[in-house]
Amino acid sequence: MDDSTVDTNPAATVHMHGQHVAVITMRTPPANVLTARLRRALLDVFDDLEKDLDVRVVVIASDQKHFTAGGDLSEDQSLTDNEIRGYIDEGSAVLDRIDGFRVPVIAAINGGAIGGGLEFALACDLRIASTDAFFVAAGVNVGLIVSFWRLPRLIGLAPAKEILLTGDRYSAQQALRWGLVSEVHEPDELMEAALAKADRIASRAPLSVELTKQSANEALDLSGEQGNELQVERFIRMFRTHDHKEALDAFFNRRDARFERR
Repeated sequence: MDDSTVDTNPAATVHMHGQHVAVITMRTPPANVLTARLRRALLDVFDDLEKDLDVRVVVIASDQKHFTAGGDLSEDQSLTDNEIRGYIDEGSAVLDRIDGFRVPVIAAINGGAIGGGLEFALACDLRIASTDAFFVAAGVNVGLIVSFWRLPRLIGLAPAKEILLTGDRYSAQQALRWGLVSEVHEPDELMEAALAKADRIASRAPLSVELTKQSANEALDLSGEQGNELQVERFIRMFRTHDHKEALDAFFNRRDARFERR
């Protein structure tokens, strides 16, 4: 049923938009700092969604003034040298879960994506921003380092260095010019745009979408020869699916395809 609640958590809630789009809303007032509670809630949510093969796209949003203001500096301040690795590993587990998640994840970004919040947004497959969104690679501002791997891969080395080395605040329009986000909308139109994008993706052949995400994530680490071999192998795999045959039949008979993820 459209907009039915499937799970709740004090730090993150989930509801379904239609049959195939899951919307995660982060809600740790006032700025969605990535506390241990929110990190663990997100891992639990993604574990649940992974099992639901009806879910074809995930949208992550915020009902606070920022998308996420990044790491919890109070947690950081209390860490000992022996605890720091566990703290980093838990944060990385959330990012890796999003990056490697079975289906595409869209970030609907309002307010700030700051420090670890920028890295969180980078782990998503697509980023759609409101005009009030802004982006800060805050590592150099607090004597730390973050985002140096994902950001250059996404927007190129020169603009990434601009963001990483200055620790400055960059607008949604500048992020759009750099390719950090793909769309910018007025704040009251942000979720509508994100859901429209999710609906479009969810209407495509789901096995193909899942394998395309996986393959694109792997592509930058492959040589040309390896990429060609992988493309041939995966093209053949998709060619043999029921959904490919269904797509062809729908095309030639001028009807909508009914994909079954097989």
